[in-house]
Amino acid sequence: MSGKIQNVVIAGGGTAGWMAAAALAKLIGKSINVTLVESDAIGTVGVGEATIPPIKTFHKLLGINEQEVMRATHATFKLGIKFEDWKQVNSDYIHSFGVTGKECWAGEFHHFWLDSLNRGIDSKFGDYCFELQAAKAGKFALDQQAPLNFAYHLDATLYAEYLKGFSQKLGVKRIEGKISEVTKDSETGNIASLTLASGEQVSGDLFIDCTGFAGLLIEQALHTGYDDWSHWLPCDSAIAVQTKSIAPAVPYTRSIAHPSGWQWQIPLQNRVGNGLVYCSKYMSDDEALDTLLTNISGETITEPRVIKFKTGRRRKGWNKNCVALGLSSGFIEPLESTSIHLIMSGIIRLLRLFPFNGLEQSLIDEYNSKLDSELNAVRDFIILHYKVTNRDDSKFWQHCASAEIPESLQHKIQLFKETGRVFLDDGDVFRVDSWTQVMFGQGLHPKQYHQIANIMNDKELNNFLSGLKNAISTAVERLPEHSEFLDKYCKSNS
Repeated sequence: MSGKIQNVVIAGGGTAGWMAAAALAKLIGKSINVTLVESDAIGTVGVGEATIPPIKTFHKLLGINEQEVMRATHATFKLGIKFEDWKQVNSDYIHSFGVTGKECWAGEFHHFWLDSLNRGIDSKFGDYCFELQAAKAGKFALDQQAPLNFAYHLDATLYAEYLKGFSQKLGVKRIEGKISEVTKDSETGNIASLTLASGEQVSGDLFIDCTGFAGLLIEQALHTGYDDWSHWLPCDSAIAVQTKSIAPAVPYTRSIAHPSGWQWQIPLQNRVGNGLVYCSKYMSDDEALDTLLTNISGETITEPRVIKFKTGRRRKGWNKNCVALGLSSGFIEPLESTSIHLIMSGIIRLLRLFPFNGLEQSLIDEYNSKLDSELNAVRDFIILHYKVTNRDDSKFWQHCASAEIPESLQHKIQLFKETGRVFLDDGDVFRVDSWTQVMFGQGLHPKQYHQIANIMNDKELNNFLSGLKNAISTAVERLPEHSEFLDKYCKSNS
């Protein structure tokens, strides 16, 4: 055990740094001092612009006003992700944030839907999900009677700026400067201080590494090690570019598969974030740039930027007196918009285990154990999209089809394929609804399902399904257009 933790130093700004600063200052700021060191000369990656629903809980916890943050970040609402050309070329499906149908004690709704197909009732799985149908219709509203589960598309750079102002009002001290040296305690091996290029020294008791891929503290100073996951997730490059909006913003992210990876489209109020994720073994940077620029609409407003990465994670998220957040802790490609979520869950986990009276190994071990479980579950969910597909039209997709996958995912796929059952792991960020929407969407249909579905006769089942479907259709019809709602609710000034 070390001494009392009073001074927390965050190395690096960006989304991760300022999210950490805001949460620490707001929730336990009376017990600690928070200092953030960032350099104006170092840019942030700033492309993590799509989120998943738990971000609303984070904002609520911090007392952040939704309309205010949405205006400040030019945000739009997100009901899910539309996956195009993933199952096969010219096919699409939506993975939404909604619950599909109604479940019972023995199993989820998909068992009843599968049974209905056997009885000749012709319907799509997505017909029974309110969020999915609202996304398809391009509609949105905040309605207590018929609440939608949603997240946001936001400008990550503006989000960091917003949180910076929020944090500084709560007493977070910002020091501008480039970190030139990390000094460790010769006895404990813990980080003692950061030396800036100006010569200034910043000492602390607990350090949070938000220095991006470089991992200045967690890796370069503490040599934590990195687990490379590129044998499971071979994409290692991305190109990002922003374009002017030429159409109203839709309430979903688009993910469009291509012969060597996939392209994203994230609609904000005033522009669209675009990017191409690809594997450099199958596509050169020049080919990728050409593919991206050929498949975007609207005038480009930024220079295309190539980002190189190695999918994987640090062996420990918390090592000695250093916690890594964001890109310094690892990188799982942004296919399911988990980057900002993983920052947030890391912060909440740290707050719940915060070592007020000094570092205890049991706290550190608990943090790392829960992080392992969460990262493995996210990793498996992402790999699922590449593994379960009918695409074999390129060397990249052929590689994905034949590649080995983690045993944990292999078990989930086999269980679903053979029995129609889905069981979640402790760290699963995504619910059963997410797994079933993606499995069905990617073309995986089970051989059997739970016989609880047989409790209804044909007429009862038909009435049950048509009742759900009609209620959703009626609710969607009443919703305003997404862009119309945005204009009234949180139109940004610029």
